[in-house]
Amino acid sequence: MELQSKQTAKIPMDDEKIVELYWARNEKAIEETDFKYRKYLFSIAYNVLHDRLDCEECLNDTYLGAWNAMPPSRPNVLKAFLTIITRRIAIKRYHSYLRQNAIPSEMTLSLSELEDFVAGDEDVGADFDAERLGHIISDFVRSLSERRQFIFMSRYYIADSIDTIASDLNLSRSMINKELAAIRNVLKEKLESEGYSI
Repeated sequence: MELQSKQTAKIPMDDEKIVELYWARNEKAIEETDFKYRKYLFSIAYNVLHDRLDCEECLNDTYLGAWNAMPPSRPNVLKAFLTIITRRIAIKRYHSYLRQNAIPSEMTLSLSELEDFVAGDEDVGADFDAERLGHIISDFVRSLSERRQFIFMSRYYIADSIDTIASDLNLSRSMINKELAAIRNVLKEKLESEGYSI
């Protein structure tokens, strides 16, 4: 009796093995990265740009960026490493388009929620200490509960929609809005205590 061969689903490669492929300059690294992280990275780019063609180009640029960075870089967490590359590329493209005309995106919406924290007159911009502010916000995010960290990073770093965050946490849209408002209030208090006038 002849056994029928079952089609086996491809299993994503372990991140360490993917990084080893990059270090060996093996082009299979890009194929494996795309197989494992395409959907995730595409969603990050799409949240910023809302254009599928632009997102595809961002993915290609991400893979090229990863190829050029490894070596010498050896990321501890490949997913985070790729997230940073994709986000930077998408935001750079977003700013380029923003200079040309307004584009609707979750990035625009999420940044508008933080408008009060970064808006100000021109003199404030001259005195602005971005590195110090970055450290304050990083410390603030680390002080949040795990759930609030996820909500903050999803909304303001990855630019996920309120509906996506609610779905990920199995919570209502109104609960996520309440959590975000509470996080912004605590962040405002933290920044004011550090000498930033909001």
